[in-house]
Amino acid sequence: MDPASAARGTPDRPPREGDRDGAVAVVVIGYRDAAHVTTAVRSALAQGPAVREVIAVDDCSPDGSAGLLAALAAGEPRLRVIRRTVNSGGCGTPRNDGIDAATAPYLMFLDSDDVLPPGAVDALLRAAGRHRAEVAAGLCVRREVPSGRETPWQPELYARPAVVERPAARRRLVHDTLCVNKLYRTGFLRAHGIRFPEGRFPYEDFVFTARVLAAGPRLALVPDRVYVWHVRRTADRLSISLDRAGVDNWRARTEAARQAYDILLGAGEKRLAREARAKFLEHEVRMYARELGLRDAAYRRAWWALTRAHLAAYDEADFARAPAPGRVVARVVLASGEPRDLPRLRELAARPSRLCPPYAVTPEGAPVWSADLPQVALDHVLTRPLRVLPLAVDAALRPRACGTRLRLRLHELYGRVAGAGPRTVEATLVHREDGRAFPVGTAALRPALPGSGTWTAALPLDTRALAAAGAATWDLRVRLRFADGAVRETTAHATAGPGLLTRTALPSLRHGLLLLHPYATHSGSLALRVAPGPRGAAAVFRRRLSRLPRNGEFPPPREGPPRLSMIDSPRGPA
Repeated sequence: MDPASAARGTPDRPPREGDRDGAVAVVVIGYRDAAHVTTAVRSALAQGPAVREVIAVDDCSPDGSAGLLAALAAGEPRLRVIRRTVNSGGCGTPRNDGIDAATAPYLMFLDSDDVLPPGAVDALLRAAGRHRAEVAAGLCVRREVPSGRETPWQPELYARPAVVERPAARRRLVHDTLCVNKLYRTGFLRAHGIRFPEGRFPYEDFVFTARVLAAGPRLALVPDRVYVWHVRRTADRLSISLDRAGVDNWRARTEAARQAYDILLGAGEKRLAREARAKFLEHEVRMYARELGLRDAAYRRAWWALTRAHLAAYDEADFARAPAPGRVVARVVLASGEPRDLPRLRELAARPSRLCPPYAVTPEGAPVWSADLPQVALDHVLTRPLRVLPLAVDAALRPRACGTRLRLRLHELYGRVAGAGPRTVEATLVHREDGRAFPVGTAALRPALPGSGTWTAALPLDTRALAAAGAATWDLRVRLRFADGAVRETTAHATAGPGLLTRTALPSLRHGLLLLHPYATHSGSLALRVAPGPRGAAAVFRRRLSRLPRNGEFPPPREGPPRLSMIDSPRGPA
């Protein structure tokens, strides 16, 4: 065994093909999830002979989960059921129970409402053995239930196979805070004392992942799908990552981020620690800032104060690493004692980012956030390529029986737009569930008025063709083209006003009735709900009514701890 391998506690050769049999323990945790836990366990057992044991840890569920697991274990010798006698209040303690109980040389984690896709364990185990890696990681996909739409998590990390000798060589690893899309050498975790925070500790993955990276493992990355994260937005009990209505969720998130930073810095991984702070600005701050308009005044004040306290520890180098949108939002919060400019911050925090007027400058002509916050500089808008600038496009859609038109307005941005020469705008509606595109059309951008600093275009919307797709929600996307060859793809700000953003019922020869509802998403973008026929309209209203309890600013408290589920991000989809 070479010295480097000895230090890691790894074998000096990859395991032979036969050695992979019985090499992995899958730890499945669950609380009050009888509807899904056996499906999760079966997906782990179905991984084949590589799985020596599936350790199902039931966190004292009152819904019969333990009985279902016991019945399954009676016919499956690889399944071991651990039933906690006292509920732990979180995800960390049951996972630690699984680490303690594992006998296989490798282990991985699975939440009770998710599944492992076929071949996941083999793909990770093969990579770990071939590269003598303490950790192997693969692609996780977020699957919306019931639509089935999938979004990859941190896809840039898993675009191709890679071996990372030390985490500092791939700082982007800090952004993948999930513990469940990874295979760990059991001896590595135990040798370094790597465990999850105990008890009620939301976002325990943040801390666990920081401890793993701080130990300096060799990592093998694979492009294979190794985990399916089910996102159930209409569930009776929302997962931690979706249940963000109370300020305690933000308090827990900032505390987990603080601990992760301290762990990495304490291990001498200064670059990783800075990257963790940059990730907080880019992901967490932007995601929660987009949602401030949904909360009441008390939440906003508390969120603002917590954020200011957390960001007070950041230095200039921390801010410099973060992309501009999150950095600017954070600087506005730090510069202001009370919540302010929330609609504009929401637009800036959108994905893609939009910087809406007014566009203030210092006496010297430098771009700044506003006249009364000149310390928040916007110098990046003068130097960044046009294709990534936060260009602001307003969109207005007024459904009419005589013809529906989409009107767009592009704003100047400190001379960058005029300098590039706006030429055309192409509008497309994207189906919310399956991602299919409905082309609206392309139109020339023309100055609204000489010297106005805005350009406008209007396009007809064929509502009959749109209705043929059935009841659906569509998101507007625009592609701006400029005389200098630059192209910018973005979303559009939903313009409010008389007759805008209201439900309209139009007569339809084919359907009898066509319901159109332009509305603003949480990030302020224009979207359109379409429901053809009386049944489609009724279905839309039923879905909206079913969501009403979720849209309240402070829903009633739930009994017990949250349903155990994978945590974050910033999905999100936003």
